[in-house]
Amino acid sequence: MPRGTVVIDKDRCKGCGLCIAACPNQVLAFSGELNKSGYNVVYMEDPEACVGCAFCAQTCPDIAIEVYREKVPA
Repeated sequence: MPRGTVVIDKDRCKGCGLCIAACPNQVLAFSGELNKSGYNVVYMEDPEACVGCAFCAQTCPDIAIEVYREKVPA
């Protein structure tokens, strides 16, 4: 099963939460950390659950998310 890594550009994130809602595995959550614009940014709360589906990146209106996939040996 592939594993994924979500990279969030904290300065571009506006804390809308669309990526959190789009994630089927509940990987993302609000961090409580504010970026330079004062928005509560998102982070990977459960990185082990990420499969790299990229739904989060597809729903982000600010193009603040990149998703990387890697194959895990069976």
